[in-house]
Amino acid sequence: MAEVELIPGGTLQTQTPEEGRQLAIKLARMIIKATQPDADERARQRVTYATDPTMLIAVGQTVAIEFATIAAANDYWK
Repeated sequence: MAEVELIPGGTLQTQTPEEGRQLAIKLARMIIKATQPDADERARQRVTYATDPTMLIAVGQTVAIEFATIAAANDYWK
């Protein structure tokens, strides 16, 4: 199994909040891949979480936490 790069490019620095939000989504997706490295199993499980509102809310919360971390690392783009 190949290692998953959990911080692409080794930095949380982005030029804009929009780039930060995109990075937050990417990081959230990468943690799922790191947790469940089997692509076929992730595809099988997608059917379950795609129709469960509670799981979808959890995805949104994960992205929000990642974004908060990125925003702080960028001094809130001041």
